[in-house]
Amino acid sequence: MLFSCTACHDGACQVIAATLRDAAAVPARVPAYRRIRDEIFAQIQAGTLRPRERLPSETELIRRFGVSRVTIRLALEALRDDGIVQSMQGKGSFVCMPRFVQETPALLGFHEVMDRRGYKTVSRVVAGKERPATKELAAALEVRHGSPVFELTRLRCVNEEPISLDISAFPIDIGAKLRLGNLDGDIFPLLESRCGLVLGRAEVTIEAVACDVARTKFLGIAQGEPLLHVRRLTLTASGRPVDYEHLYCRKDAWQYRVQFDRRKR
Repeated sequence: MLFSCTACHDGACQVIAATLRDAAAVPARVPAYRRIRDEIFAQIQAGTLRPRERLPSETELIRRFGVSRVTIRLALEALRDDGIVQSMQGKGSFVCMPRFVQETPALLGFHEVMDRRGYKTVSRVVAGKERPATKELAAALEVRHGSPVFELTRLRCVNEEPISLDISAFPIDIGAKLRLGNLDGDIFPLLESRCGLVLGRAEVTIEAVACDVARTKFLGIAQGEPLLHVRRLTLTASGRPVDYEHLYCRKDAWQYRVQFDRRKR
């Protein structure tokens, strides 16, 4: 946009206006440490740098990016602050396991959270079958003890690293619709689109358990190592229970953030 000014006869106003326009078109300069942080994170997202892998040394990074040691340390500090890498005294910096962070009050699925962060995610179906409802399942899903339910077992992975084993049970009418198509994505969108449900809330309990033999082969951790055991019952907006899950999560790859407000009773 050019301005006109009757007081100027030499085009000075037009020059100033053009300069302002060009300045506005130039994006703000990204600090060097931030560009380095983003480039390292992109390698982690792509799987070039894998969980528990050691990052190049500070000296190597200085040579690679052509910056000062201070800049490299700022980039590593930014990665640590974001929980992407961790540093060990005398050993260097290492890639952390990608962490699924569930923040309340949002009810989001695994892929909905991790895909937004740029990670490559997959849910591998281990088994899907009808089974009689145990007392626990019958009470949770409000069905008769021994009546059929659909049970789905899946392994959740980020950049091909397993982070949780999920065992979900559904009322048989809902399971019949779910099993008609691909089950490699999030269940919540499928409950909404394929089953026509309006989801409302979830009731969650979390406890620590030891990894047993059956789960070591899926999660790649030693027998007896601690896992987060999450029980989650998802209900529709009208209050019908539609999805009862047992999630066995690696302790280094799962985090719940909960906010509590103090109030008078």
